[in-house]
Amino acid sequence: MTKLLLSLHVLASILAVGPITVAASMFPRYAKPPAPGSEGPHDHDTRTAAFLHKICRAYALVGIAVPVLGLATGAQMGVLGDAWLLASIVLTTIAAALLMAMVLPGQRELLVEGAGAGSGSGTEAGAGDGSGGGTLTVAERRSAAARLAMTTGIFNLLWATVVVLMIVRPGSTTGA
Repeated sequence: MTKLLLSLHVLASILAVGPITVAASMFPRYAKPPAPGSEGPHDHDTRTAAFLHKICRAYALVGIAVPVLGLATGAQMGVLGDAWLLASIVLTTIAAALLMAMVLPGQRELLVEGAGAGSGSGTEAGAGDGSGGGTLTVAERRSAAARLAMTTGIFNLLWATVVVLMIVRPGSTTGA
C-alpha cells in the first residue's frame, strides 16, 4: 500500500504542481504590456495570459491531491513526526497560501485590468469578481507583472525545496 500511495503522490506532484509552476512562470511575460514607445516584437497577449491563468486555477484544484496523498503516505510510512516531513508540510502550506493569496489574485487583477484597458480578450479573466476596480497605468501594470513574476519565483522555489526534502530526507536511513 505504501508503494501505491507514494507512486500516486509523486504522480500527482508531477501532473498537478508541474503545470502550475510552468504556467505561473510564463504568465507575467504575456500579461505585461509593452513599454510606452517600445518598438519591435513583444509577448503581450491577453488571450495567452488568460489561458495560463485558467491552467493555474484548474491545476490548483487538482493539486489538493498532492498533500492529501503525501499525508496518507507519511502516515503509512510512520514518518509524520520526522523533521524533514514537518518542514515539507510547512513549506507546502506556505506555497499553497502564496498561490491562493497572491499568485492567482495577481494574475486575475492583471487580466481584469488588461480587459478594461482594451488590450485584448478579457472574457476568461474572471470579470465580475469585483477585482480591478481602478485602472492602472501601463507602468503600474508592468510593475505589477514584475512583482507577480517575483512572487511566482518564490512559489516555485518553495516547491523545489520540498522536492529536495522529499528526495534527501535528512536523518533517514534511505536518505543521502
